[in-house]
Order: sequence, then structure tokens, then C-alpha cells
Amino acid sequence: MSYKVEPLPDSFAGLGEGPHWDVATQSLYMVDLPNGKIMRYDFNENKMYRCQIENEQFASFIIPVEGHPDKFAVGTERRIVIVKWDGLSATCKVEKTILTVEQSDKHDNNRFNDAKCDPRGRLFGGTMHKTAYSSRTGNFYRLLKTDAHELLKTDVGISNGLAWNEKAKKFYYIDSEDFEVKEYDYDVNTGEIKNPKVLLDLHNMRGDGINLIPDGMTIDSEGSLYVATFNGSAVFKIDPNNGKILMEIKLPCEQITSAAFGGPNLDILYVTTAAANEKPLPNGTTYKITGLGVKGLPMTKLKLED
Repeated sequence: MSYKVEPLPDSFAGLGEGPHWDVATQSLYMVDLPNGKIMRYDFNENKMYRCQIENEQFASFIIPVEGHPDKFAVGTERRIVIVKWDGLSATCKVEKTILTVEQSDKHDNNRFNDAKCDPRGRLFGGTMHKTAYSSRTGNFYRLLKTDAHELLKTDVGISNGLAWNEKAKKFYYIDSEDFEVKEYDYDVNTGEIKNPKVLLDLHNMRGDGINLIPDGMTIDSEGSLYVATFNGSAVFKIDPNNGKILMEIKLPCEQITSAAFGGPNLDILYVTTAAANEKPLPNGTTYKITGLGVKGLPMTKLKLED
């Protein structure tokens, strides 16, 4: 299959992450994680907008809030906050904090990493150590309502990619330190996940002794998974039935962080990348990939309960 990889204009981020396609605004939202910035790519204008969140060092994910077109849930340090942004302004402020976790000394150096909402609008997300990636001090949570959460998993290295298949009743999760994609049984009514098993093992995947690091992840309307590899210059399309690689989507940089389907027909795969450790351009560029012949699913906004 022939596909085309093109950079988005003015899309550099030191660590681009958390892409979320919003159907209502025809915009791709994402973050520049270590710089406390949120970003919006306007499809119709073919233009990127950036916003610095005042007094925040990190912005690890961004999720629109249902019913509030100018409000977003953003991960900052060990908090989930609501940020008010018009999508245009160069600065914005935190309106309120809806969750704070891990207040013990053991977790002083933790921060939120990836998060998404399940098909019912419940936010799932996890934490990681800021620098000691093998410390496994992270945890994985489900937000129940403002100031209430459920701890789903402990002993997490780098809490990362998430995806749901509602029809198959499956949830997919990545802890990057495990070098695996895990599959869980998923109850859409309760949000419960259980019975984890390894779907994809990235240890020495290419036979060169290097363990590929799985990062963000998305799913298409047929149930295939798309797994970004932080050190692999590729997104892998995975068969959810057997974990086999259906396609290796190659990109012109190394640090691939996440992916999300978007565009008017949900048939464009947007891919974020990073330029960590002073990696040169084009690392840090966000790309659009066309010609894959598949469509994604509309991403879910946060349905916030007080």
C-alpha cells in the first residue's frame, strides 16, 4: 500500500504528545510536553496555534471537555487541571484543579504522562518518574469525578498509550518500560479492566538486539492498532486478533510519540514526534499520513462530573 507522509506547518515541539482530533472544530489538539504548551492545528486554515499555560512547566495531555468548547483537561505535574483557551491566544490560565494524586514523598518526582477518555467519556491516565524511567514509581488511574479517582495499576514505569475497542470489549495499554502492548477485557458500562495479556512484544523486534519502545497508540474503525515507537522511526499497524504486524509506517525521524486519526473523513493519521536529547530536525515535527485506506473513530471528550 502506498501512503504519503507530510509535515504539518510550524509544528515543531520539543516533545509533541497527546494528539486529540476534535470533530466539532476540525482541529488537532496536542501538547509540547516539557514546555507547558498546548497546541491546535486548524485543518481548514492549515495553521498551528500555540498557547503557553501560565505558571505551568509541563503539559502532558490535552482533552476537550464535553459541552465547553473553550475548556480542556490538561495533565500538569501530578494534577489534572481545567484550562480555558479560545484556541487562538498565546497564553491561557488554569481555571481549576479537578484531581491531584501521589502526594507522598515517594512520588515527588512523578508527573502525569498520557491520558485519554474511553467511549463513555471517563478519563484514564497514568504517571511516571520525570527522569529515572526505570524506577517504576508510576501508577495508572481512572477519574471517577472531580477529586475522586480509582487506582487501576501500580508498579508502572512509563504510563503511555491507550485505546479501546467497544465492540470487542477490549482495552489496550502500554507501559513503555515493559516494551509490550497489553490487552485487557473491558466493561464499557463500568469502565472496569481485567485479565491482562501481552498482545505485542517489542523486545528485539527487528532482530538487532534493540528493544523498541512503544509510546502512544490509536485504533481504526476496523479494530487495528497503531503503535508509535519512540526509538523506531515508525508506527506499527497491529492485528488485534493475534498481535501480528500488518504494516510498518516509516517516518523521517526517530522519536515517534503518538498518533491519532483526524481530518474531515477521519482518514488522516496524525503523528507526533519528539526532539529529546537534542535530536536534530525533523525530530519534533508533527506529520500527517494519507493513503492508508482506513478510517479512525471519533475521539471522546471528557464528560466531567462534579
